[in-house]
Amino acid sequence: MPWSPQTAPVPLDSPQALHRAVRLLDEFRPGSAVACDPGIPVLAALVAATGEPTGAARRAVAAWATTVGRGPNHHALYDSGLAGTLVGLHHAAALHPPLLRLADRVRGHLLTTAGQRPWRTEKVTLPDYDLISGPAGTLLALYTAATAHPAPLADHLAALCDSAALPRLRTGGYENDPNLHWLHGRINTGTGHGVAGLTMALTAAVRRTGPEPRFVRALRHAVDWLVRQSFTDDRSVRSWDGAGHDGTPPAPGPRPRQAWCYGNPGITWALWDAADALGDERTAAWAVTAFATLADAYDPDYHLYGELPADRLALCHGAAGVLAVADAFARHARLSAAATLRARLLRHLESRLPELDEPSWHHGLLGGTTGVLAALLTTGHGASRDWLPCLGLR
Repeated sequence: MPWSPQTAPVPLDSPQALHRAVRLLDEFRPGSAVACDPGIPVLAALVAATGEPTGAARRAVAAWATTVGRGPNHHALYDSGLAGTLVGLHHAAALHPPLLRLADRVRGHLLTTAGQRPWRTEKVTLPDYDLISGPAGTLLALYTAATAHPAPLADHLAALCDSAALPRLRTGGYENDPNLHWLHGRINTGTGHGVAGLTMALTAAVRRTGPEPRFVRALRHAVDWLVRQSFTDDRSVRSWDGAGHDGTPPAPGPRPRQAWCYGNPGITWALWDAADALGDERTAAWAVTAFATLADAYDPDYHLYGELPADRLALCHGAAGVLAVADAFARHARLSAAATLRARLLRHLESRLPELDEPSWHHGLLGGTTGVLAALLTTGHGASRDWLPCLGLR
């Protein structure tokens, strides 16, 4: 779809999101957030850059810094990992410059140990490759906060995609897992835990290093595989199931889970951005058309569901994630349908801001209140986009 004036940033009708963000930061205490999660410093940096008084943001960052080192000793971008800590320190240093020294130490540790992880290349588990808990997310974090190219991470991800059918990404070890048994022996399609997230990381590698053949070939395999797994659901939305079909036709019916983490728009953005990096106009046009099927049919009453408000509103599963992706399509693909969906979701989220007060929330970025408010500030107030690589966006 052609460029439209609608793709310019859409201001919020009121400063509710900004006021709520300031209040959250003012009330923040270290025990009220996931340890080391980047959400608080990301939100604090966004608020401080709006021209608001920085007292609440500075206090929140100082309190957050006391959680550094309290998480598990793994390299993940989320789940309190060191890559997420690095992203948090990178943003926190805008308010407390001495934290740059600590960020440098964490960055150096991640770069030094990048090639020492015991990642599998067959019968993989999610931490062997994915964005949330694995090297795809660590790579994105290092590209955000470092100038060096962490070759072992990128090389590992490329090696996993060395064949068109992506056999190395078939999972193992989940046959008795109560939550992931459905994925055992299959290939996950999604952004958070699947091929789409790995595609985002490889796209970042191609943009950073240029068209090195091994990265281009791996990215091409991932893109083509994702396109082959797609289908049109009963609501006329180009969709993906949670895992590849392995030659079996998809089950009939609509697919309610269309979010950043699974389905459309997360996967369509991964495809468009990869095609843009590769100079592949045909696949880019395909991805734009696929996204437009969601934009045209999007129904918050159907596509946003779950018992908890985070299921319906947060970045991972909810409206904030769809908003962030729609904004990326509007800004970079200049897609008018994306701008229209962005405007709808801005209104939807602002009308539901009181739900952020419910006690089930935490203050994490991907599944918590800070992510919702960061998405609103960036897409509705024109705040910085520097944090978006945490989602594979830009």
